[in-house]
Amino acid sequence: MSPRPTPVPAPRHELHCHLDGSVRPGTVADLARTQGLTLDLPVERLVTAPPRCGSLSRFLAYIDVPLQVLQTPDALHRVARELVEDWSADGVVYGEARFAPQLHTRRGMSMDEAVRAVSDGLAAGRRATGVRTGLLLCCLRHQTPDESLAVAETALRHRDQVAGLDLAGDERLHGAEPHRPAFDLAHRAGLPCTVHAGEAAGPAAVWEALDVLGARRIGHGVRCAGDGALLERLRRDGIALEMCPTSNVQTGAVPSLEAHPATRLLAEGLAVTVSTDTRTTSATTLDREFARLGWSAGQERQAQAHAAGAAFADTATRPHDRAP
Repeated sequence: MSPRPTPVPAPRHELHCHLDGSVRPGTVADLARTQGLTLDLPVERLVTAPPRCGSLSRFLAYIDVPLQVLQTPDALHRVARELVEDWSADGVVYGEARFAPQLHTRRGMSMDEAVRAVSDGLAAGRRATGVRTGLLLCCLRHQTPDESLAVAETALRHRDQVAGLDLAGDERLHGAEPHRPAFDLAHRAGLPCTVHAGEAAGPAAVWEALDVLGARRIGHGVRCAGDGALLERLRRDGIALEMCPTSNVQTGAVPSLEAHPATRLLAEGLAVTVSTDTRTTSATTLDREFARLGWSAGQERQAQAHAAGAAFADTATRPHDRAP
């Protein structure tokens, strides 16, 4: 009897990947050196979080050094291009990069310049690899409504390059309601939205993301598992959950990989997708995420079908497909 063929993984789609948390350590070191910045520890220790940080705020501290070196258009262009190369090596055929342009203005770069630099870097990566890409801009929960509105306005000025709007940050400390004007503006322009929710806080934050900000997808959403009515809403409306298992353990959103709800929710018919969140901060790839979950090829294909169906950029970057 001939051996059974090894199942071929489904083409991979990554929907939740933060650019500033996915900078190659060697690139951080190189940019620091060329910019005259001294790193007081080995770069890997500065940019890679431990397996358990205990909180989202401690996890985010490992992105501080990458942010320091990503304050020029050339640096942003480089890391965006390299991210697409890393996607290609990971079997990703479509990836969405997200970043907060307002965090890259410390040395005088404008948000528009930051968006153009990342967009051009992604385009360079596409040409070199064939990987399709999308770009999302992040509003931040701890910032003011006016700052979030400025991010949304920037997204609309670059509508041909920007595929969606996001809200990131700690839900325990900052609600979503103040950022509604930014998301209302995005909805009026037909720009799809995703919201980090159910990561640091419970189901109420997910309800708020859906009912106040009109999220089409939920970033993480791991804490929704105990609310039956919420799960039914997510299932009924086909709301994709952008789950990031390794990161979810690092930030304390779930106690362990064994306790991660992704496998159960996938089996219950929810639109579970799997992403890395931060490839460098979490020292991971999609290949590692699926291996850590212990999923079969069939389970991965199911999640990839959800991710392909929830992608923002394939419609947002084709003018004839835009929502009115």
